[in-house]
Amino acid sequence: MTRISPATLIKLFISFAIPIAILLIPIDALPIEDLTLIQHRLLAIFVLAALLWVLEPVPVFATSILIIALELIMISDKGLHLFREVPEGHQLGELMQYTDIFSAFSSPIIILFMGGFALAISAAKYELDNNLARVLLKPFGTQPRFIMLGLMLITAVFSMFMSNTATTVMMLALLGPIVASAPKGDLGIKALVLCIPIAANTGGIATPIGTPPNAIALQYLTGDNSIDFLSWMMMGLPFVIIQLSFAWWLLQKLFPTSQEKMELNLNGSFQKNWRAIVVYITFSATILLWMTTKLHGMNTYVVSIIPLAVFTLTGIMGKEELKLINWDVLWLVAGGIAIGIALDKTGLAHALAHAIDYESLSPISVVLTLSIVCWLMANFMSNTATANLLMPIAAAIAVSMESLASIGGLQGVLVVVAFSASLGMILPVSTPPNSLAYSTGLIESKDMAKTGIILGLLGLALVYLGAFLLT
Repeated sequence: MTRISPATLIKLFISFAIPIAILLIPIDALPIEDLTLIQHRLLAIFVLAALLWVLEPVPVFATSILIIALELIMISDKGLHLFREVPEGHQLGELMQYTDIFSAFSSPIIILFMGGFALAISAAKYELDNNLARVLLKPFGTQPRFIMLGLMLITAVFSMFMSNTATTVMMLALLGPIVASAPKGDLGIKALVLCIPIAANTGGIATPIGTPPNAIALQYLTGDNSIDFLSWMMMGLPFVIIQLSFAWWLLQKLFPTSQEKMELNLNGSFQKNWRAIVVYITFSATILLWMTTKLHGMNTYVVSIIPLAVFTLTGIMGKEELKLINWDVLWLVAGGIAIGIALDKTGLAHALAHAIDYESLSPISVVLTLSIVCWLMANFMSNTATANLLMPIAAAIAVSMESLASIGGLQGVLVVVAFSASLGMILPVSTPPNSLAYSTGLIESKDMAKTGIILGLLGLALVYLGAFLLT
């Protein structure tokens, strides 16, 4: 029988004690006005999820399953009768449809992950990962730091023009031969794994189409406030270069490698049997379709089902290969999606975003507050959902407060909020690239939290500095 360590018991106590305390506090005593009972309960569930994901006293996928179970029991229309009763003097709020919570398991993001796993499994089976690494990483030599630089540059450039998640799927396929060449327990492997989601999350900031928050910001930047593609890149690209340069340095400091050289065993050749050729064609076609979604009309999620269909139909992926899909990661992602759906449907996200009286703040304080709120929320829910929620608020405030003209007006405020949304990456559930990197089993959530907090705070500081220097 495995004993639970004292440290784990302390983490469990903290994780559950704080949410229970929140539930016991009268709604009127909380700093958020007009909370319903449903929102009050979800706030406690949200805090519980955050603590369990950060402290990790139980596996992160177990936390996700617990969160979904608690939402179904405590805030859904098919939950426990006790939680559907309204005490005198309280407002219950709108119960969530239980099917909305279960829809987290069938979200398009889950399909995208399955398609990504199918590509990775098939690429490894027919040594495509080994051959891609040989071609793409050869110019960067054999020193681990330059191999990491190569991974980051390739990832960042791809993520400027295609889905960050799709880019991460492709780049993680290169890790197999790199990991195989490293001694067991080498800390440098963590740096090589983490550099990919960091570069994917950051690289998308450089272009208007690189990440959804940028596109959402542009919806509000019309007429005199419009920003063209090149102008956005002139703001975004220097930021990405500085941020990634620091990330490259930071990862080497936090996770130093024990190797001076990394002799990658990349001497193979492309297989030429018909199944291998199908893998090559499908892999290339999927990436091409991901990069040209506007031309053919299929979005990233629809494209993701194609490799899964092709590989299972041709026998490239059989029962054994399907078992290799990281189902624990799919559960983890489903939990993050369920939290996001609940925050949106119950109105708690809206209440949290409006909990601050922005009109009473100075112009600089408004920008800082919007940015920090956006960054914090993006760490726990989709950065797209966060941007959708906060961008209208930011736009309304920027238009109504003439004093914000001194720091860029509508343009300055919305660009800051868009950049801040893309910097939320402290947890495996924060972004799909983070979840995919976590699925390798080579990093822990505390590794991600450590780098995510440092890079997030530095990124925010750079955003503020840029905003004030350019205005």
